[in-house]
Amino acid sequence: MPRALVTGITGQDGRFLADLLHEKGYEVFGLMKGQNNPRSSLIADEHPYVQVVSGDLCDLTSLIAAVETVQPDEVYNLGAISFVAMSFNQAELTANVSGVGVLRMLEAIRVVGGNENNPIRFYQASSSEMFGKVRESPQTEMTPCHPRSPYGCAKAFGHAVTVNYRESYGLFACSGILFNHESERRGLEFVTRKITNAVARIKLGLQHELVLGDLEPRRDWGYAGDYVKAMWLMLQQDEPDDFVVATGETYQVREFVRLAFEVAGIDDWQRYVRQDPKFLRPAEVDLLVGDPSKAHAQLNWEREVSFVDLVRRMVEHDLAREGSQSGS
Repeated sequence: MPRALVTGITGQDGRFLADLLHEKGYEVFGLMKGQNNPRSSLIADEHPYVQVVSGDLCDLTSLIAAVETVQPDEVYNLGAISFVAMSFNQAELTANVSGVGVLRMLEAIRVVGGNENNPIRFYQASSSEMFGKVRESPQTEMTPCHPRSPYGCAKAFGHAVTVNYRESYGLFACSGILFNHESERRGLEFVTRKITNAVARIKLGLQHELVLGDLEPRRDWGYAGDYVKAMWLMLQQDEPDDFVVATGETYQVREFVRLAFEVAGIDDWQRYVRQDPKFLRPAEVDLLVGDPSKAHAQLNWEREVSFVDLVRRMVEHDLAREGSQSGS
């Protein structure tokens, strides 16, 4: 039975990946910081097969101990300070966790090693936010980075150091350059889930307006459940490499908003939406759209959930959730 160690196990991607690995017969270990992590009950209740291991991406010693304890075949590094807006207010923490944390995990794998005939395989969750002020469209694995946030800068470092460890030490280390991917498991602080949850509450009469920042940026949105399959596929290849995982389609934030209201049966969405400058970023990423042709050709990966179906899933989930909580 193969073993996988997953950082960021309590996040959207960590939970989808845990489900996928469990279905494929893996022993799944989740790295979790702290003795009384408030999200540990979520994993215990919804993913009881996950074995929790103590560790912190800011502490190399704990990572070495975790890797030595688990003796994993595969390590998926999904842990990060992943909320872009927060990274402007906590830039140093973001750099330490999302950037240098990658280096620490790679170093732990290098130190511990693995079976000589079956070395530990490593996946790094890179991000389209590395491209930032894009130099070309669509973005590919070779597009230069120009990050526009501390989060993007940290991810660019993590991506580069993954390539460096692959080339310097021969580690089987891959980076998935994932474009925006959402789901009903997305945190409420992220704009897509903020939208769908607010739309559900407005539909149920629990909220009167949706307050957002810029409605113009365009994003390449996919479904997180599809994207974790690409992560797994990368570590099943004969040679390590980096892959863009995206849909190749782009939509404005306002289009996401309009569709969410439409799914809820509300046509005049503009009357419920208000823009507030406090939600504007110091530097915005205006356009992201990925070219997933390499992932299609080499991984045989295809997305299954369309943009419309993604928004519908999220709105319907939040309608059911808010309805059950309010008794509506």
